[in-house]
Amino acid sequence: MVLSFTAISASLGGGNETDHQALLHIKSMITQDPYGALTSWNNSLHFCDWTGVTCGKRHRRVTRIQLQKQGLEGYLSSHVGNLSFLRGLYLSINNFQGAIPPELGRLSRLRVLALDLNKFTGIIPTNISRCSNLEVLALSRNKIVGSIPKEISFLSQLTFCSLGDNKLTGGIPPFLGNITSIEVFSAVRNPLGGSIPDTLGHWNSLNNFYCGSCNLSRTIPHSLFNLSLLTNFSLNDNQLTGSLPSTIVLPRLEFLQLWGNKLTGPIPSSISNCSRLRGLEMNKNKFHGKLEIDFEKVKDIYVIRLGNNNFGSNEVGEMRFIDSLKNCTKLEELDLDECMFQGELPRSIGNLSDKLSYLSLTENKLQGSIPQSIGNLVGLTFLSLGGNKFTGNIPQTIGNLQKLTEVYLYGNQLSGPIPDVMGNLSSLLTLSLYSNMLKGHIPSSIGNCTSLLELYLDNNNLDGKIPTQLLQLSSLSKMLDLSNNKLYGALPTEVGDLNMLSILDISNNYLSGLIPSSLGDCASLSTLSLKGNLFRGTIPPTLSSMKGLVELDISLNNLSGKIPQFLERLKYLNLSYNDFEGEVPMLGVFSNASAFIVSGNSRLCGGLVELGLPKCKETNKHKKKLPLFAMVILIAFVLFTTTCLTYVWCKKRKRSQPSLSSTNKRFIKVTYNQLLKATDGFSEANLIGNGGFSSVYKGILDEYDDEFVAVKVLNLKNRGAQRSFMRECEVWRNIRHRNLLKIITSCSSVDFQGNDFKALIYEYMSNGSLHDWLYSSERSLNLLQRISILIDVASALDYIHNQCIPTVVHGDLKPSNVLLDDCIVAHVGDFGLAQFLGTTSYQNSSTMDRGTIGYTAPEYGLGSEMTCSGDVYSFGILLLEVMTGKKPTDDIFIEGLSIHKFASIALSNHVIDVIDASILKVYQDNEIAMQEENSKKIEECMASAIKIGVSCSMDSPLQRMDIKKVVHELWNIHDTLQSIQV
Repeated sequence: MVLSFTAISASLGGGNETDHQALLHIKSMITQDPYGALTSWNNSLHFCDWTGVTCGKRHRRVTRIQLQKQGLEGYLSSHVGNLSFLRGLYLSINNFQGAIPPELGRLSRLRVLALDLNKFTGIIPTNISRCSNLEVLALSRNKIVGSIPKEISFLSQLTFCSLGDNKLTGGIPPFLGNITSIEVFSAVRNPLGGSIPDTLGHWNSLNNFYCGSCNLSRTIPHSLFNLSLLTNFSLNDNQLTGSLPSTIVLPRLEFLQLWGNKLTGPIPSSISNCSRLRGLEMNKNKFHGKLEIDFEKVKDIYVIRLGNNNFGSNEVGEMRFIDSLKNCTKLEELDLDECMFQGELPRSIGNLSDKLSYLSLTENKLQGSIPQSIGNLVGLTFLSLGGNKFTGNIPQTIGNLQKLTEVYLYGNQLSGPIPDVMGNLSSLLTLSLYSNMLKGHIPSSIGNCTSLLELYLDNNNLDGKIPTQLLQLSSLSKMLDLSNNKLYGALPTEVGDLNMLSILDISNNYLSGLIPSSLGDCASLSTLSLKGNLFRGTIPPTLSSMKGLVELDISLNNLSGKIPQFLERLKYLNLSYNDFEGEVPMLGVFSNASAFIVSGNSRLCGGLVELGLPKCKETNKHKKKLPLFAMVILIAFVLFTTTCLTYVWCKKRKRSQPSLSSTNKRFIKVTYNQLLKATDGFSEANLIGNGGFSSVYKGILDEYDDEFVAVKVLNLKNRGAQRSFMRECEVWRNIRHRNLLKIITSCSSVDFQGNDFKALIYEYMSNGSLHDWLYSSERSLNLLQRISILIDVASALDYIHNQCIPTVVHGDLKPSNVLLDDCIVAHVGDFGLAQFLGTTSYQNSSTMDRGTIGYTAPEYGLGSEMTCSGDVYSFGILLLEVMTGKKPTDDIFIEGLSIHKFASIALSNHVIDVIDASILKVYQDNEIAMQEENSKKIEECMASAIKIGVSCSMDSPLQRMDIKKVVHELWNIHDTLQSIQV
């Protein structure tokens, strides 16, 4: 009997020592312990008393390790597999790395394995199936690769499985349906791919299912909509197609997230029976038909997101579902953006919950007046009704909404004055009223909005003087845009109080007087546009203190004097059509002919040869002075003449804004015969490109100083070619910019067979197109060159979108329409699909006229009208192509993977993996670039560029980056790369 007891004691002692040694090995593999969690892990205490260790009372064996949120770094020792009594291993929210040790498979008693929020790599160990009692498997937010192993299906007691935010592939395997005990399953944000297996319909205990952003495709098995215990159902941001079942029986459902897919058909009215529903997120799909959910039955709902669908039914009262929301007293967010809704907004909108903080009906086709009842929604912080067809006045009741921080009423047909009650909105951060028909004065009460960051009042009919109270809003830091109105008078000296403002645009008004010297106090300004006004006098020297200024446009004014030297440091400068005199500098911005404009100043001289200005004459110190009486007569004559001319010019200016093209020299005239001779009979040898409507030839035109030209011959047999020709002619009559292709003339004649002949003659671009360079085996562009080209293209878009009247939309931006000159400066061409916004020209164009597959904005495919945002999308795709070297139609982009998603995924992993190999090779061969500090900067620049491309190519137009910001961000990248000097 004594021998037996001794043997048992020895056995227990051996087991304890095994646990002791295992814990010490675990500690030895931990390299960082910032909070001292393992300080007690030493021989001064029994290991059962160590921090985070729990032992069983009977055998004193380790049953639980709890070390969450301790900042631990290192590796998980394989000796963890020796803790044979372990039931719970909790290591969440640390920095463990390396592979998950397969020795965990020895722990047959293990019930909880929580390794989430670490940096584990490698695969999920297959022998984890030996942990037959495992109930909780938490591996989310690591860097685990490979597929979900079949062996997991042997875990018959598993109730919680979280695998999200890893790099798992191989789809959701059908064998998972065998784990009928599953209650919670999450695999969010993994590139799994594939479809959702029908076998998941066997999960009768399931209550939470999360598989958003998994690149899943095909249909959702209808059996999932019969899982009666389901409370949270999330399949957002995938590529799922098909329709939903007409009958959805989910009595416990609280959250349904299916946004960001390609689901079609109507949203089933049976969702009304999900009486516990709190969140409904079905936005960014292709649902259509009348919205017939009876929201009176889902009174606890607080989030409704149905935007970016096609609910517009053309039926009378299609917005009546708003009536059923009156009893949803907990509703906080209602998103109905871009749903094709038509008709009037019901007055019942004012009956919604006083807890409603977010209301958006942006980009629909709503008309009529904005209901006065909108003022009942006193809980609103965000209100967007922009991009509709609302008419009438802005309701006075909007002044009741004192919690508002953002108001977007842009792009409607609102008229009347801006109500004084806007000044009641003291919490306002953004006010966007641009592109309406508002008139009257800017109310001084806006000066009460002391939190305002950005204000957009451009493109209205506002008149009067700029109120000083507005300029004293020191909070304005992002944007103040008052352009394209009828404002007059002097620019108040209080403008200097805007010392936090980044962008100020007061162009195309009737402002006069001197440019106030106080403007120099706006130290944060990066972009300033005063163009198209009546400013006179010289450029104040105080502007030299604006150290952050990058872009300055003071064109089309009456400014005079010499060009100040401090302007050299700008990135872009437009001084055209003023009365500047003297020598044009040649340093800084003046060293790059594409970065500044001085045309229309007849008294300038010198500068770059490309400007074609006369040489400056040397001053003659011994020149005789005129007699005093002659000087007096001469000055009087000049003053009289100037006064008369100024009066006549101002009278003309008030009648119409002159276009740049009105001052250009007349186009040279060419005939069919001259073009035939120039191109050697339109020979194949001179063919340099083909398009949908035309062929382009290289030629030498005698009438153009024997220089090469590009002759674009329209194929008039192709449907739409005639219209394309007319568009280009109209566009080129109205625009001129350093980064747009220069047109020389046009030809409308007949050939020798009597057939109609039409051609456009352009300046020849010796370096071909951007497309040619991107896919050439003989030449390549380095990163700095690519960024410079992207700046050129973005600047061209900024010009046609924001500086042209009317605004021009290109409609077909792609690498083959970007031409490069001798200095690799980019020029955007081919305006055959362009449109003028706000005019009737070509507004009835079919969707066939809207760009090229892969570059065309997704909303165009749904019938939306062409917009500047569509060009931004095309630019984003072009940018990603420039950076990755892959076309948007590349063979790898299948099964829901697009160039946008390809780049977006890389941002969160390793952006170098998607960068064009020819860019990387240039820098890998450069010793300076490969220095650690420079290499890191270059990689950051690449990532920044990709971010811009991803932001510009978002599916939703509202989420796309503003083109002005694009130009600014690209210049930052350019400057960083240039500073490295590689």
